[in-house]
Amino acid sequence: MTKIRIGIVGVGLIGQTHLKNYAEIEDAEVVAVCDINGQAARKVAEDFQIKDVYTDFRELLKRDDIDAIDVCLHNNFHAPVTNEALQAGKHVYCEKPIAGTYHDGKSMLDTAKACDKLLHIQLNTLYKKETKAAKALIDGGSLGKLYHARSTGFRRRGRPFVDGYGTKFFNRKETAAGGALLDMGVYHIAQLLYLLDLPTVERVSGKLYQEMEMDAERRAESQFDVEELGLGLVRFAGGATLDIIEAWSLQLGGLEGSSIVGSKGGIRLPAYDFGAQTAPFSFHSTQCDVDLDSTVNLDAMSHRWSGVRENYAAYNSSQEHWIAALQGKVPLLPTAEIALQTMFISEGIYLSEQLGREVTAEEIELHSKSTVVKV
Repeated sequence: MTKIRIGIVGVGLIGQTHLKNYAEIEDAEVVAVCDINGQAARKVAEDFQIKDVYTDFRELLKRDDIDAIDVCLHNNFHAPVTNEALQAGKHVYCEKPIAGTYHDGKSMLDTAKACDKLLHIQLNTLYKKETKAAKALIDGGSLGKLYHARSTGFRRRGRPFVDGYGTKFFNRKETAAGGALLDMGVYHIAQLLYLLDLPTVERVSGKLYQEMEMDAERRAESQFDVEELGLGLVRFAGGATLDIIEAWSLQLGGLEGSSIVGSKGGIRLPAYDFGAQTAPFSFHSTQCDVDLDSTVNLDAMSHRWSGVRENYAAYNSSQEHWIAALQGKVPLLPTAEIALQTMFISEGIYLSEQLGREVTAEEIELHSKSTVVKV
């Protein structure tokens, strides 16, 4: 099939990660990169053997030989660049979170629909083996009626920049809009929303913290004004609930993995700390009046499914799925809708912290404003 031709906007850490991933996909071809830092853009283009370099993304959008734009910018830049790319007739793959606010994320979905273009958000947890196993067990009825889920994310001391990882722009509302919830939480909340079949939010309660000590010079340089720990409780239509704990830094030895429980069984997803797995996937049920705690060989499952399920490779990663969807091999997962709902919940936690009480879905939507940065 014809290769998908891609232009990347933003060549920082995330942009370079996307480039490395595309290099492993035979049907993807990155033909141009763009960054306001021309020197950095030229260096990355040279490293990845890409011919064309731009410093103005609007010049890139004028090309009619590009199928899709990949947006690798800070959160508050997502909406304006994505919307202009969609209006220029390009499909868009955007880094998570969808935007800085629900208001801006919704504008992206509305623009994609109006332009009849695909919008895909990077949610890599949807393609993990544990997510596939959990989805199979849920769809097969092994959990029964789902009624509660827990979303967890943990780092002991992993605040961007101040703890030696990432850049200071992750720590500023001006560019990132939020902290741990929008950086890490988006992955875990989205994973559970996908497994819960995207339920409708009714009410949200939350609390934010920034309490742990940090280097004074790095605090001052980064202008750290976002949460390092976010907590939340979400009530969905139909009675199901979701509780959330997302930590950039927390004085504990770890947290259990995310989980979902139903009337017949429960699933605990693996726990991670900075990408290293600290606890396995497990399935819990009662059979013949015997309580069972089961482990799953996820590698064996995935190996078998790769041989018997059509287009299984299209779900190996976010970018492989994106390319396969653009080629018409598989329908695109509703990542934009899931990412928007994830942002809605995060914004509900922020609003609940601001008002000091539980907030309704109507209040969240009413209070959501644009935080886009002019480009």
